[in-house]
Amino acid sequence: MKYEAPTSTKDAVALLAKNKGSAYVLAGGSDLLVRLKGGFIEPDLIVDIKRIGAMQEIKKTASGFRIGAAVPCVAMGESQALNKAWPGVVEAAKLIGSDQVQGRCTVTGNLCNASPAADSVPALVTARAKAVVVGPKGRRTVAVEKIPAGPGRTTLTKGELIEAITLPAPKPKTGDAYLRFTPRTEMDIAVCSAAVSVTLGKGGVVEEARVALGAVAPTVVLVPAAAKAIIGTKLDAAALDALAAACRAACSPIDDKRGTVEFRTDVAGVLAKRAAKVAYQRAGGK
Repeated sequence: MKYEAPTSTKDAVALLAKNKGSAYVLAGGSDLLVRLKGGFIEPDLIVDIKRIGAMQEIKKTASGFRIGAAVPCVAMGESQALNKAWPGVVEAAKLIGSDQVQGRCTVTGNLCNASPAADSVPALVTARAKAVVVGPKGRRTVAVEKIPAGPGRTTLTKGELIEAITLPAPKPKTGDAYLRFTPRTEMDIAVCSAAVSVTLGKGGVVEEARVALGAVAPTVVLVPAAAKAIIGTKLDAAALDALAAACRAACSPIDDKRGTVEFRTDVAGVLAKRAAKVAYQRAGGK
């Protein structure tokens, strides 16, 4: 196994592109090292991106935020501007692992690990986050929901890596929230999860909404029908029930020892309702 630590995105891409065996990108390593030590993977090349300056910063721009691929989740939690703009994204990132893991793990790694239960992904999806992908053919920007292709698989092609995640500046009266269900209070993987973002208009009426579910399908599920159910409402009981019903209809989970199909489906609707209420309050709704 060969280890490389390039100092530029261009060099990292070149290393990945010319490698003829299996290559993996090391951001925080909280997933990669577990798989490596467990014997699940045998890399021919590991490319450590933590020395690339463009990947180590959170930048606030006129259009929103740019979170470098090597930025640890703890840094996101310490960013007051990011917390104020997208609290749901931050609270999702802060649920990845323990305090010790937080100092290493990244939302980009969480995305590229492509687990259906990834905590940060539903919140990123509802915030309309995008991935800045760099490869041998240049740079492209992709909606984060287009990156996972299934459990453990992504749509990235040979030589490509994600340089950063971008978040738009939220519109006025926008709020977001993320909730998950786990059997234990700490250090567990979501049995199901829900993220909601809303933007309010006059009188507290929902003008825009996005709803995403995790751990109920091979990839995170964006549920337009659930968003439609609450647009034009003040999040009354009927609207919330319609949202929950749309979420349940969008579920296609597995049945395993951590949760049955019926349980995951039902709880997804419950979590979506609760997350919608939190997002509504954060947006200034009453």
